[in-house]
Amino acid sequence: QDLKAFSNQFADIAESVMPSVVTITAQRVTKIRNPFGDFNFPFELFGFNMPQKEREFRSSALGSGVIVNEGYVITNNHVIENADEIMIVLNDKREFKAKVVGADSKTDIAILQIDDKKLPSANLGDSDKLRVGEWVLAIGSPFSTRLGNTVTHGIISGLSRSGMQLSTYESYIQTDASINPGNSGGALVNLNGEVIGINSAILSRSGGSDGIGFAIPINLAKKVMNDILTKGRVVRAWLGVSIQDLSGELSKSLGLKDVKGVLISDVMKSSPAEDAKLKSGDVIVKVNEQSVSEPAELQMNISSRSPGETVKLELIRDGKTRSISVKLGELPEDEAVAAISTQERVDLGFSVTENNAELAEKYGLSSEEGVVISSIKSTSEAQQKGLKVGDRIVEIERKSIANPDDFNKALSNVKKDQVILILLEVRGGKRFVTIRAN
Repeated sequence: QDLKAFSNQFADIAESVMPSVVTITAQRVTKIRNPFGDFNFPFELFGFNMPQKEREFRSSALGSGVIVNEGYVITNNHVIENADEIMIVLNDKREFKAKVVGADSKTDIAILQIDDKKLPSANLGDSDKLRVGEWVLAIGSPFSTRLGNTVTHGIISGLSRSGMQLSTYESYIQTDASINPGNSGGALVNLNGEVIGINSAILSRSGGSDGIGFAIPINLAKKVMNDILTKGRVVRAWLGVSIQDLSGELSKSLGLKDVKGVLISDVMKSSPAEDAKLKSGDVIVKVNEQSVSEPAELQMNISSRSPGETVKLELIRDGKTRSISVKLGELPEDEAVAAISTQERVDLGFSVTENNAELAEKYGLSSEEGVVISSIKSTSEAQQKGLKVGDRIVEIERKSIANPDDFNKALSNVKKDQVILILLEVRGGKRFVTIRAN
């Protein structure tokens, strides 16, 4: 009896949500000119002037979308990107031509609009309240328009998934509900009948569902949609730091045993972080009492906020916990909310030379002080791990390196097999590395 009630609940949810889930077909037209260009070989050899002709090639992409209100539809940007014509088919088979209101490639969200405002709209939930293990339904149009509003079920397998390299800002909901090509832009629904995610991608060896699917949290999609509809563009908050993972060796070198957080490797000039006196080497562990343990988590936390908002950061500096309030700025076009530095690489086998104006200009360095890597031994860890000639050594074991004497003095205190902490300036920013001395 309980199983039947559970089954009926699934059916009731599907029945209530399906009318608000649509099938999207995006048509793209590519024009290709005569491959002989302006020389119509062989006709011009004989005095014939052949007209230039363009051939049109049409391709289409299939996806899904969710009607939210007043004819607005949320979908994935990759479904409609560069489309010349977008058609939407409702669950009742009615067809509409859609226009793009706005799109955000950094989150892979696009907002479409169709003329009819009296359409069934989905109820949107709160993705911040999700728990791993919750039952969910995935609704969309896999593979074909003839399979519109296919319903599958599963559970939430994970939260805050990142590192997929699918978009700039990633904090995916992972599910084992079957998601296939064509489901992109469709609805991930909880047992309250609320859309809590926009299905976006899969990890697959077969090309179809292997039980690892990803959805964009609906709270992120709502934020993007609200910005597009009210401001005409997506506005993001900006902290102004470069960040990286706090690995075991870095944690040990910084004296931060068993600490989970995000390491600041650089503070950008004239940024909110600089105004709040944040420093490289600070480890951010919480934002407004919400724990952050990975760079992508911090990046997503900040980007989802509004410029002008003040956040309280809990951080560790020199082994002591501090609370610092930061008034967030607006993300400049060419910056990242919190730029994630490349992963630190353990390294040995390089020589240095004194920095000067010529080297600083050549390698794009911000200062003429310190020492610069001048050569790297072939087949060494330095070469294998990616350190480059022109990297400037800023600090060793948290002590500034202003000249070769500082560098030599710092190394004179290093024992064999000791792991030392080095702050490098590379073209475009700074990063920490830990290096084991020979």
